[in-house]
Amino acid sequence: MLEFDGLYKTYGDNAVLRGVGFAVPEGSMFGFCGANGAGKTTTMRIAMGLARADAGEVRWRGRPLDEAARRRIGYMPEERGLYPKMKVGEQVAYFARLHGLDTAAATRASDEWVDRLGLGERRGDRVEKLSLGNQQRVQLAAALVSRPEVLILDEPFSGLDPVGVDSLAEALLEQCRAGVPVLFSSHQLDLVERLCDSVGILARGRMVAAGTVEELRRREAGRLLRVVVPDAGPGWAAHLPGVRVVSQQGGDTLLELDPATDDQQVLAAALETGRVTHFAWREPSLVELFREAVADPAQRQEAAA
Repeated sequence: MLEFDGLYKTYGDNAVLRGVGFAVPEGSMFGFCGANGAGKTTTMRIAMGLARADAGEVRWRGRPLDEAARRRIGYMPEERGLYPKMKVGEQVAYFARLHGLDTAAATRASDEWVDRLGLGERRGDRVEKLSLGNQQRVQLAAALVSRPEVLILDEPFSGLDPVGVDSLAEALLEQCRAGVPVLFSSHQLDLVERLCDSVGILARGRMVAAGTVEELRRREAGRLLRVVVPDAGPGWAAHLPGVRVVSQQGGDTLLELDPATDDQQVLAAALETGRVTHFAWREPSLVELFREAVADPAQRQEAAA
């Protein structure tokens, strides 16, 4: 298990991390979400020894990460760390050798990952000649080429086209099936929701929500009610007590109910406007869960008032 335990980090007066902790079991994928500046990159840099925590530690299989353990981690930083004048195949093989593979094994592994990530025809091109999306693929190949025990990837899907996204997603799922814990950050919440076993949401330096998507949904269960009344006029639910209209498109209305509000009263009000063709609680998407989790508490109270 990869464990992040009580990480604190301050730069001057800016408290970047305030007790961040979570775990990524072997063979699982963890999506690390948060707005820009929330502390995701700092957390990953601490794991890789590129920043030092003021308190807390990162452990792999119960032991604090040291340099030897970090050599077995496949890491992809958000900023590209490639040599622009090197050819694609040589670049990936070079990173494999840095992780301890001999020349022959590094070359074989480089060929494998260059092909798998759709760069086979560009293996002899210099990195600087590639598009930004293809440079991203080279960076990913460099993280995967050493057959790492752990993967830590900062925004790995950024800049990839749909084919590249699918290729990387399959590669990461294959790593999980082989027992590798995968931690990646992303603003593409649809991908996080589709791929990850667990999700952590970071805001203002704190982990404000963590668990499986289903667990996070259950915590918000019973909040969003979808009501479809084809003949209903606009604003039919606007004055119902304990009800907030989230959206209304024609007769399709999404409502947020206070915990004490009786949904049957809402149904009765809907029936007064016409025939009800749909009336059901709706599970929130990860995007909605994220927005709720990262909302400033003061703003949330103001909105509720």
